[in-house]
Amino acid sequence: MQKASATKPKTKSEERLLEIIRQKSFLRGTFKLASGATSDYYLDMKPTSFDPEGAALIAEIICDMLAQDRDAEAIGGLELGAVPIVAAVCARSWPDHPVRGFVVRKEKKGHGTDQKIDGNFAPGSTVVLIEDVTTKGGSVMQAVRAVRAQGGTIKRIITIVDRLEGATENLGKEGLALSAIFTTADLMG
Repeated sequence: MQKASATKPKTKSEERLLEIIRQKSFLRGTFKLASGATSDYYLDMKPTSFDPEGAALIAEIICDMLAQDRDAEAIGGLELGAVPIVAAVCARSWPDHPVRGFVVRKEKKGHGTDQKIDGNFAPGSTVVLIEDVTTKGGSVMQAVRAVRAQGGTIKRIITIVDRLEGATENLGKEGLALSAIFTTADLMG
């Protein structure tokens, strides 16, 4: 587990987004995580990412972060957590620096085009992956494998909240950089 050091939000948008996450998405109790671990808190980011102000702030902050990734042709992530984030960022990116969006399915749906990746992903693209909450990095690795299987290159992974439970190290072993808007230390601080 990484050392939990709080970083003060740098902008008014980050400060406001942190407030919204604390109000709508930071739950206390006993929860089983996707990683299989048990935790005394849970981050359900959907109430924040589907909130008009929350979605707008997430999109603004991520678009600012994407200024470093001008060669990224698209953003995407694993269903369901990345879906509202990707949609908001795509909309916000227009017209200044339009970025295409896509979603990686956990499983093919078995009908229609039956693709693992839906949306505006082109094989061989350079992409940034988006995640709502990152614990150990296992969930986002499903998206990594799908993109790499199509010849894609991943610039980095952006997460709204890093739980500081090994994702940075685990993804680093795969040659991937993780950029977090917040950590759990920020939420608890």
